[in-house]
Amino acid sequence: MTTLKLLKILSHLFCCRNRNQLQYGNIMYDRRVVRGNLHDQQFNSKNNQSDPGLQQRQQAYRRRAIARKQAKEQLKTKTPEAIQGRQHVVVQTGETLYSFLEELSNIIQVSEIDCQTDEFLDKPSTPLFVPAKSGVDVETQIEEGDLFDFDLEVQPVLEVLVGKTIEQSLLEVMEEEELACLRTQQRVFQELRNNELAEVQRLEEQERRYREEKERRVAQQKEVLKKEQETAEKIAARVFSQQYLAGLLPAVFSALRRHGYFYDPVEKDISVNFLPWLITEVNKQLDKRYAAREVLDNIIYEVTLKRLGDFKHLKFSQDF
Repeated sequence: MTTLKLLKILSHLFCCRNRNQLQYGNIMYDRRVVRGNLHDQQFNSKNNQSDPGLQQRQQAYRRRAIARKQAKEQLKTKTPEAIQGRQHVVVQTGETLYSFLEELSNIIQVSEIDCQTDEFLDKPSTPLFVPAKSGVDVETQIEEGDLFDFDLEVQPVLEVLVGKTIEQSLLEVMEEEELACLRTQQRVFQELRNNELAEVQRLEEQERRYREEKERRVAQQKEVLKKEQETAEKIAARVFSQQYLAGLLPAVFSALRRHGYFYDPVEKDISVNFLPWLITEVNKQLDKRYAAREVLDNIIYEVTLKRLGDFKHLKFSQDF
C-alpha cells in the first residue's frame, strides 16, 4: 500500500467523522455544481421547466407526427412478402430504365475548363459557448480548528497499519522459510528417489544380462546336443547303408546288365543308327523298282493294244 493511498484513506475517514460532528457544506458534494465539459450538456431554462403547457404542446406535436408517418406507411402499396428462401431486391424497370443506361468504351472523354474565383477572407474562429448562469451560489467557511489535527490523529491509525504490516511481513517471512524447508526436503527426497531408481535400473539391467546369458548358454547346449544326435544318426545310417549295400551292388549290376542297361557301343550304334538307315534305303530302292515295273507294264499293255488293233484292221482288209 503506497503513501498516497494511505493519505487518501485517512483523509476520507476523518472527513466522515467530522461530517457527523459538524454540519457544513462542501461544493464537491453539491448536486447543483456542474462538472465536466459544458458544451456537450443541454440545459433547460426555468421557463421551460415551469411551463407545463409548452411540454404538453410539444408532446402533442410528436404524437401527430408519429400518427402521420404511420398513416403514410399504411396507405403505401406494398409488395407481397417473398416466399421462403428468397428476398426482394430493388430493380429499376419501365421506360425510364433506358435513361440510366451508359455506354461503356475504352476511350475516355476528357475536357479542360478553367475558372477564376475571387479570394475569400478567412473565417474567424467560433467563440466558445458559455451557458447562462443558473442556480444559487453556496459557500462554506472553515474556521481555525474545525479540521482535524493530522499529526495527532493519524498516529493510532499509523500504529495499527504499521503493526499489521509488520505482522503480515513476519507471517510472509515465516511462510517463505517454511516453503524453503519444504523445497529442500522435496529436493532431498527427489535425489534419494533418483538414486533408488538408478540402482533399481542397474539391478534390472544386471538381471536382464544374466537371464540373456543363461538363455544363450542353454541354447548353445541344446544346439550341441542336437548336433551330436544328428552326427550319431548319420553314423548309424552310414553303417546300415554300407551293410545293406554290401550284397546289393552285384545284384543290381547283374540285373541292369540283363535288362540291357550295360551294352556294347558298336552294337548299340549298329542297331540304333545303321539298321534303320539300311532299311530305309532298301525300301527306297524297292519303291523305285516297283515304279519301273509298273511303267514297263503300262508300255507293254499299250503296245499290245496297238498291235491288236493293227491285226484286226489288216484281217478286215483281206476279207474284202
